[in-house]
Amino acid sequence: MEILATDTSLLEWTGDGLAIGLFEDAVELTGEQVTLDEKLAGSIKELIAEEEFKGKQGSTAVTRVGGGSPVRKIILVGLGKPEAFKLETLRRSVANVARLAKKQKCKTLGISLPIWNNDPTQTAQALAEGVQLGLYQDNRFKSEPEDKGPQVEKVDLLGLGGQEAAISRANQIASGVFLARQLVAAPPNSVTPITMADTAADIASEHGLQIEILEQEDCEKLGMGAFLGVAKASDLPPKFIHLTYKPEGTPKRKLAIIGKGLTFDSGGLNIKGAGSGIETMKIDMGGAAATLGAAKAIAQLKPDVEVHFISAVTENMISGRAMRPGDILTASNGKTIEVNNTDAEGRLTLADALVFAEKLEVDAIVDLATLTGACVIALGDDIAGLFSPDDALAAQIEKASQTSGEKFWRLPMEEKYFEGLKSGIADMKNTGPRPGGSITAALFLKQFVKETPWAHLDVAGPVWADKENGYNGPGATGFGVRTLVSWVLSDS
Repeated sequence: MEILATDTSLLEWTGDGLAIGLFEDAVELTGEQVTLDEKLAGSIKELIAEEEFKGKQGSTAVTRVGGGSPVRKIILVGLGKPEAFKLETLRRSVANVARLAKKQKCKTLGISLPIWNNDPTQTAQALAEGVQLGLYQDNRFKSEPEDKGPQVEKVDLLGLGGQEAAISRANQIASGVFLARQLVAAPPNSVTPITMADTAADIASEHGLQIEILEQEDCEKLGMGAFLGVAKASDLPPKFIHLTYKPEGTPKRKLAIIGKGLTFDSGGLNIKGAGSGIETMKIDMGGAAATLGAAKAIAQLKPDVEVHFISAVTENMISGRAMRPGDILTASNGKTIEVNNTDAEGRLTLADALVFAEKLEVDAIVDLATLTGACVIALGDDIAGLFSPDDALAAQIEKASQTSGEKFWRLPMEEKYFEGLKSGIADMKNTGPRPGGSITAALFLKQFVKETPWAHLDVAGPVWADKENGYNGPGATGFGVRTLVSWVLSDS
């Protein structure tokens, strides 16, 4: 699919489908829209009246135009209230348009939506992102693709000529999101610790990143007892992935992004039972997938920031070698951990990854993890939890999320709750009481960061969608990639 920025007007554009955005309760045609409607024998006004189109956000309407017209179909899309108009409105609206255009067998699509905040660059990027994310399909594991109809081949963003760089940036970011979606969606017999390491190597080779893959013996030398405690039961070797992007000149900052990488989580000896969602536990590497997706995008965008992408990747399985409830593990910073629940394994892998990252002397660390069901209970499926003892870093992530449209909510790190993690025989337990479970998980991770500004993102809910939601179809969403990229670019 080709996305082009063009100064072609509504009156001059020709093709299969022409999409026009209208605000809620403001569906009276103005300017060129009036002239276009006259040119199309009143088809647009007729569509508004017949469909009782009110411009509510997410609403659409379509009509076929009479023979001989330079435009075959008109598509209306509602933008909601003008005062609530955001970049995210553009992304979601244009995703709806693109899907509808595909159903209507439009190979060429023209899009005429308002420019957000007098900023054509961000408008063009948001539109290009929305089209691509909305039309994404993953048919890798089907012998016969369900959709054999014509695809949208060309999209013209009308009134946005000269914004080729913004579209290119959207393409690069979308490529990272697609990688994350593909990794999360793939079955656990396809995406393993080995294939995750191979994927990282491919990114490094294609985009010129440095790569280091620590094998089990390397992790043993570094004392990564928490990570290796989880990995013991798997027949597949663990892989500790460290990708590095370095700009050509002196970097403005050095950052580390860590992703939880459990390619399958059985729960270990505290095995997940029927109805616990064990069949979806291929998604437990959603943090690592977003980290690799961000690496792919950032390597193409080339900001003036050095970024380290880290993931301790393994499976959490069951065997005679498995860690047991009651075992004590020693992390690479010397902290001892009493394992009271083998199904709280992700924080154990992150513990050693955090210690490793801080030794790199970076300016800030962000970890991303499908860490707790408690966060899903608190915030639902669409919103991720943000935890940080550093207000400045938390504000950076919040600003980045507003740009990307991915939703985060900052939750407190109530130090008193750490009492629930105290152990009588070790420095701490790996889980606390059920109440405040996402907070105690964040407090556990905090024990493995000494001084570096650090934020923890609990993305357990938004990495997967059970049904179509905005520009996300059912399945893996690639959540987190665009916020991470926006955060890194804000320093470049």
